[in-house]
Amino acid sequence: MSLVKATMKQIICVLVFVSLVTVYCNAIPTNEKKHQRGHEKSLSDQDHEIDGEHNSEYDHDAFLGHDDAKTFDQLSPEESKQRLGKIVDKIDKNGDGEVTEEELKEWIQYVQRRYIITDTERMWKDHEPETDDTLTWQAYQKRTFGYSDEPTEGSPTFEYKDMIERDHRRWKQADKDQDGKLSKEEFQDFLHPEEAEHMRGVVVDETLEDIDKDGDGKISLKEYIDDIWGDEDDHDDDDDDHEEGGDKEEEPDWVRTEREQFANFRDKNHDGHLDKEEIREWIIPEDYDHSTAEAAHLMRSSDDDGNGRLTKEEILEKYDLFVGSQATDFGEALTKHDEF
Repeated sequence: MSLVKATMKQIICVLVFVSLVTVYCNAIPTNEKKHQRGHEKSLSDQDHEIDGEHNSEYDHDAFLGHDDAKTFDQLSPEESKQRLGKIVDKIDKNGDGEVTEEELKEWIQYVQRRYIITDTERMWKDHEPETDDTLTWQAYQKRTFGYSDEPTEGSPTFEYKDMIERDHRRWKQADKDQDGKLSKEEFQDFLHPEEAEHMRGVVVDETLEDIDKDGDGKISLKEYIDDIWGDEDDHDDDDDDHEEGGDKEEEPDWVRTEREQFANFRDKNHDGHLDKEEIREWIIPEDYDHSTAEAAHLMRSSDDDGNGRLTKEEILEKYDLFVGSQATDFGEALTKHDEF
C-alpha cells in the first residue's frame, strides 16, 4: 500500500509527504532498494486508519519516531512504562507535573525534526560528499543508480530513465543557488521536499504523475479510488453497489466516504477531476497541521478527568496508546534521546 493510500483513508489527515514523516527514499537499483513515493506530509509511514479504524502504530511513530517505536515494541509493559515515564519528564518542560497539549505538540514536532536531521546525516555520509562539503549530481546518480551516464537508449542507465529524470528534476529544484551541486541543507530539501516551501510544486507534480494513469494531466475519481483501494483489476469502479457472492468485491465504507470527499471537497470546480491547484489544496492544505491534530488526539484519548492536562499517571495508564508493547522480550536498549 502506498503512502497516499495510508493517509487518504482518513478525512482530515491529508497533507503531504512522506515523509514525517514519511520520508522520500530514492530507488537504488545497486542495493535493490524499493523506489518509494510520498504524496502527503505525515507523521508516520503507517496507515493512520485501517478500514476506518484508528491505527495505534501511527500514534507510536508520531510520539516516539519510527526507530524508537520499534524498540518499544520489544519491551515488556513494565519496561515500556518505565521508559515512557522518563520521556514524560522531558515533555513536561516547565516541570509542573502535568503535560499540556502544547507541550505534546512541541514534543511531536521535535521527534519529527530529529528524524529528518538524522536521516539527512545518514544519507549525506552514505553519498560521500566532495571535499567542499557539497554533492554533485553525477556523484549522486552514480551512487544511487550505479552509473553516471546520461539515460540514453543503449546506456546502462536507460532502464531507470524515468526515475533518474524525476530525481534530477527534484535535484534542480533543491539546488537554490543553481551551482549544480547540493549543500547538506539543499540535500535535506531534496530528501524531504515536504518540509520546504519552494519544493511543494515538485511534490504536486510527483503526486499527479503517480496517480494520473491515462496521462491527461488530471486525476479522475476512478484514478483517485484506484490509488487508495487497488488497481482497476481488483474492482469495478463504476459500480458502487458491488454484488455479494459474485466476482465483484464489496466496497468498504471508507471508500464510499472517499468518493464523497472527492466530489464534495477535493473537486472544487466539480468537473470530475483534480487539477494541479486542487491537488495542492488536497495534499498541502494551508489550515491543517499534523502535529497539532495528533497532540489533540492523544489528549482526548488520555485526559480522563477532562481538565485539558495530562499527569504522568494518566499517560502511563494509557501507555499502549503512546508507545505500545507487543512482546515480552526486552530487546536492545533504547537509544538515548537528544536534549529536548
